[in-house]
Amino acid sequence: MENKEFNNPIDKDKVAENPHLLPYSHTVGGFVIKPIDKGKVKGLSVESMYKQTTKQLDQIREQMELLVKQGMKIQERIRVSEMIYESEIGFKPLIGHYYYLYSKKNGKNVLSLVGNNEWGVNGHPYDKFVAKVELLPDHTWDIIDD
Repeated sequence: MENKEFNNPIDKDKVAENPHLLPYSHTVGGFVIKPIDKGKVKGLSVESMYKQTTKQLDQIREQMELLVKQGMKIQERIRVSEMIYESEIGFKPLIGHYYYLYSKKNGKNVLSLVGNNEWGVNGHPYDKFVAKVELLPDHTWDIIDD
């Protein structure tokens, strides 16, 4: 057999040297390659980003509102605690027990062991019932009922 030079019948101008780099399919059975609409992709990405960050900001806002409520509750405990410690107390209060705060006509407060509805027929001898309170372990008072 003679060595004959191979003559390729396909025109070199119509054949890509690197067909895998073409922006389109180079064979009939190849995968369809569609150009990406970059504006649409960016728009969807930005929309998704805003949804996610808004959700996270809402969660932080809820946490902040909860912290504000907790802070206000602590301030109210401080106010009540100051009012009780400035009142007349004829006994040593025990942690975890309930007590009753009354105000007198002269403006002073009294802490009592007797509840508002436990005084009997004549009612309590004080001007006004202020609150049912509980002594907490940190020696602040929590309002149970006012």
